[in-house]
Amino acid sequence: MQVVVLGAGIIGVSTAWHLLERGHEVTVVDRQPDAALETSFANAAQISVSYCEPWANRDAPLKALKWMFRDDAPLLFRPQWPWGEGWRQWRWGLQFLAQCNDAAFERNVQQLVALGAYSHDALKEVVQATGIDYHRLERGIAHYYTEQKSFDTAGDAAALMRRYGVARRVVSTAELLEIEPAFSAFAHRIVGGTYTASDESGDARVFTQALARRCAERGARFLYSHDVLRLEKAGNAVESVTIRARPGSADGQTGPQAKHLKADAVVVACGSYSAPLLRTVGVDLPIYPGKGYSATFRLLKPGRAPFVSTIDDEVKCAISRLGDELRVAGTIEVGGYNLSLDTPLARARCRMLARRIEEVLPGVCDTRMEEEGGSPRFWAGLRPATPTNIPFIGKTEVGALWVNAGHGTLGWTHGAGSGKALAELISGKVPAMAFGFYGFEPARSPKGLAAS
Repeated sequence: MQVVVLGAGIIGVSTAWHLLERGHEVTVVDRQPDAALETSFANAAQISVSYCEPWANRDAPLKALKWMFRDDAPLLFRPQWPWGEGWRQWRWGLQFLAQCNDAAFERNVQQLVALGAYSHDALKEVVQATGIDYHRLERGIAHYYTEQKSFDTAGDAAALMRRYGVARRVVSTAELLEIEPAFSAFAHRIVGGTYTASDESGDARVFTQALARRCAERGARFLYSHDVLRLEKAGNAVESVTIRARPGSADGQTGPQAKHLKADAVVVACGSYSAPLLRTVGVDLPIYPGKGYSATFRLLKPGRAPFVSTIDDEVKCAISRLGDELRVAGTIEVGGYNLSLDTPLARARCRMLARRIEEVLPGVCDTRMEEEGGSPRFWAGLRPATPTNIPFIGKTEVGALWVNAGHGTLGWTHGAGSGKALAELISGKVPAMAFGFYGFEPARSPKGLAAS
């Protein structure tokens, strides 16, 4: 089959790789000049099967309400006016609230963990086959708590994960420091933690770009710096995609001519931008952007920097070592498609990440702001979130049109497996895991989701 994949992030490139593995001809289209330059560019770097937990839980509504008045809140809802496109945020929010109960939480965890385990195996297969080096650290993931009340719930969360096959265990402060001594200067604040040895970390951008090059070596065609103008339908099926080279690109020098890519199948893997593109052909999925932030700092004292990727429960951020740098990522801002870092709110959230790292790992990184002579690399990306945090992977009601989107903050964790699973589905097979694929499982329809 001739398959056109729209999007060259971790999801799109993984899909392309596995389609090539199954003998398909693949063309990948992305508006950026290289792979992984948007949502996959500077994420938390964690392959966190043991932390595949949805945002929606019974405590989320009250926390979100309290956090609305904090610029540095871990999860910040920024209500839009409920007209124009703003009503989609309100609809998403109501669907999110419907998931904030224990039954829905456990149901969603089960699917997220199933996809996470499948994806981790798929990632290992790709790494073994390609030998890609991406600052991979197989040291597990730790999670520390600074509030006793929060730590008191850690046992229940760990037990839930163990029920679905993930060996997440509760550890004391002393045990946590044995696992990762780098946090000893902050030990007086830590009341305990959890640890999962099977998790790992690594640079999603480096991996994705290397995998894209290997796809190209195997015959995949990459059309970078091209905008998707529209999906072309014939009857109730997509038969081609109209694209155009961006001005200033190599293909854009000759003028704004449109190109038509014929396809036997089209895969939409455009992250948060999947939803508006799919709506143009009548597919309305509840995917809404959550603006996530990260900061990458140069290590001043590598010997004191952590090797174990870690989650800070208090500020809900992840800390991962990437060679001679440290990545800290976290906070979600649900408020539209704005990616600016040059607003008072964005600056406050970036500064919070820098302050927290200096507090937890004093003197280990260069956390100074630019005006102070430092060189932090701040970044913001849109996390394509569904109300359940379960992505849509499968076939749409429009013929020859497939979707692989809605991975929220778990795109790196679920990327390899999502690509493999969709390639299997397109090839006529159903992957062996307990996951409701879109178009194959009635309960995964947006209508069913809203009613659950």
